[in-house]
Amino acid sequence: MKHTTPNRRAFLKKAGLATAGLAAGPYLSAAPRGTQPLVRNYPIQTAANDTIQLGLIGCGIQGIYDTRSALSVDGVRLTAVCDLYTGRLQRARELWGDGLFLTRDYRELLDRKDIDAVIVATPDHWHKRIVIDALKAGKAVYCEKPMVQKPAEGHEIIAAERETGGILQVGSQGMSSLGNEKARELYKAGAIGEIVMLDMYNDRYSAEGAWQYPIPPDANPDTVDFDTFLGHAPKRPYDNTRFFRWRNYRDYGTGVAGDLFVHAFSTLHHILDSQGPVRAISTGGLRYWNDGRDVPDVTLTFYDYPKTATHAAFNAAFRVNFIAGGGGGGGFRMVGTEGSMEVGQRSVKLSRTALGMAPGGYSMVAQTEANQEALNAEYAKTLAPGREALLDLGETVWEAPREYKGAHHDHFFNFFDAIRGNRKVVQDATFGLRAAGAALLANESYYRGEAVGWDPSAMKLT
Repeated sequence: MKHTTPNRRAFLKKAGLATAGLAAGPYLSAAPRGTQPLVRNYPIQTAANDTIQLGLIGCGIQGIYDTRSALSVDGVRLTAVCDLYTGRLQRARELWGDGLFLTRDYRELLDRKDIDAVIVATPDHWHKRIVIDALKAGKAVYCEKPMVQKPAEGHEIIAAERETGGILQVGSQGMSSLGNEKARELYKAGAIGEIVMLDMYNDRYSAEGAWQYPIPPDANPDTVDFDTFLGHAPKRPYDNTRFFRWRNYRDYGTGVAGDLFVHAFSTLHHILDSQGPVRAISTGGLRYWNDGRDVPDVTLTFYDYPKTATHAAFNAAFRVNFIAGGGGGGGFRMVGTEGSMEVGQRSVKLSRTALGMAPGGYSMVAQTEANQEALNAEYAKTLAPGREALLDLGETVWEAPREYKGAHHDHFFNFFDAIRGNRKVVQDATFGLRAAGAALLANESYYRGEAVGWDPSAMKLT
């Protein structure tokens, strides 16, 4: 812990959050949501015959990162890889060896009896079909966020999850971060009082940050199965840009909302035990990347959250800018009646302040000397005895220890431990739809040009 004000430790002790039990690792977010401490042991001890056989569907950028994290968990072996571009299948062999089963048809992968679980890291418009097919094939499924391209698709996935009794974890890895758990613990202890606002921003100051991914020089109709890629999207002539930069198009992706907002909603809903907002209004536009894409590169969206049993009514502001004029960066800041928290996957910065209730010199200038004396005496009576001491003003930064393996590892740890029957996943289909549905309200509002409503309980547009 780093303390900039001595009395911050007093607050943490009162809240049951002192760091004495947090100084020794290893650490892992690996228990059911809402019950886990911040000190855990890993790796899992697995028997030789307890190896989970894994298949990867979509061996692109995120699919490779996901698989690397998955294989960092003990007792997991990659068996098969599916992708529509032969270069990615060759890359899989370079990374993980010649013994892999490689295919362009995900159904061939699902037909294999030796595969226990699959990672679905395809373009968003393929998520629903492949996830449902995988669940029906008896596979445990790790589906990259957002779980769906359209909110209505989520109910079909929830139904399949229930009907099959299968395991589904959505891949917003921040859900399993120690930063999330510390922020949740602090909020439940009243560290920032009642939430009044969330401020989330992301400035991605690079071409890669704007999804201008490199196109392989050997990509052509022979090496890329473009017709299968299109799926239920409108038919088009072969186009390398649409295949390799699919996030730039509404036909296949979900824009900044599905790529970036959904992470923040997963974190927010976990910390607050919230089901989601009831209204959103979005604006923005294409300000720089006029490269044929049809999703905005600058987006500002505002959400209304209702009062519930777990939090007060509040507003959330989400901003993404792909043409930031500086070094870029991002933030997730929860503002409450008594302070604020800046939440990251490996750290939480807590700042507590006292709201100035007594009038100062600015407003008193219009009062007579006698009235100033009377007003000051009256305001003094409104402060409860000892209230100043309870506030424990100042700033604290909590940081995960160096040996912490990170949220991506821990999210897969949770997934595989659920497969072994030791716990439930931390982000099932219902949680995944509530995060994706809230995020996708930004798209609904932007393209309609008006505010849109959402029923967070029924998880439907209103």
